Amino acid sequence: MPNPDPLRKHVLELLRGKGAHLSFDDAVAGFPTELRGIKPTGAPHTPWQLLEHLRIAQWDMLDFSRNPAYREMKWPDDYWPQTPAPPDAAAWDHSVQQFRHDLKAMEDLIVRPEVDLTARIPHGKGQTILREALLVADHNSYHLGQLVFVRKMLEAV
Repeated sequence: MPNPDPLRKHVLELLRGKGAHLSFDDAVAGFPTELRGIKPTGAPHTPWQLLEHLRIAQWDMLDFSRNPAYREMKWPDDYWPQTPAPPDAAAWDHSVQQFRHDLKAMEDLIVRPEVDLTARIPHGKGQTILREALLVADHNSYHLGQLVFVRKMLEAV
């Protein structure tokens, strides 16, 4: 990976959960299998729903950022899983791996010097790659915080 300029470096750190944010890997590390599909009283989502929403939304923002043939997804139906629990442990692991893969793809887009972070995305309505990367970081941070909170609620029972 080339040595990015300061703006790109700061965006990468934000995407990776540096500074005041929790990293994705810290949030999902050792997540108990038996808790992945349980919704604590008062919580709006299960851990599985949060993980899948993180993966789906991040993929959508990545796809929008780099795909001229991007097709908008339907909110909220296309952004949340249909079931409260993963069908099996492999589904959880696949979602984790896919999230990591797509985050790396967004990072790779950010470090490419030929990518003008502030140029309008041609198929968008004024959005830029910088805006999309910041949106990914912001969205991930919000829902990773929820995931950690739900985990703490479930482990306290």
